[in-house]
Amino acid sequence: QVQLVESGGGLVQAGGSLRLSCEASGRTFRPDFMGWFRETPGKEREFVANIRWNTQSTFYRDSVKGRFAISRDNAKNTVYLQMNNLKPEDTAVYYCNAVQTGDPLNYWGQGTQVTVSS
Repeated sequence: QVQLVESGGGLVQAGGSLRLSCEASGRTFRPDFMGWFRETPGKEREFVANIRWNTQSTFYRDSVKGRFAISRDNAKNTVYLQMNNLKPEDTAVYYCNAVQTGDPLNYWGQGTQVTVSS
């Protein structure tokens, strides 16, 4: 069983920065991809960014390219999302996501609130 624990959300003014962290635990955790999604009331959860664990290839939604950076620490089983130049439209609950090799399940964290004031 894989557990994902997020941290780092909060309230920030437009133009500010936040760094989200997500630590994965599990006896045989072998991630293929880890990443972040976000959700606002009345909207579907949307993809933000992810990273392929072995190659460190990264992928972003267009609206965050150049502002957000995803990275990972293999030794800590942790993925980070550095968010710079935040905008009010980035306000959402951010969820960590993990997909691991040979496992059909899709794992989610509990979510962390990010609020950007104008």
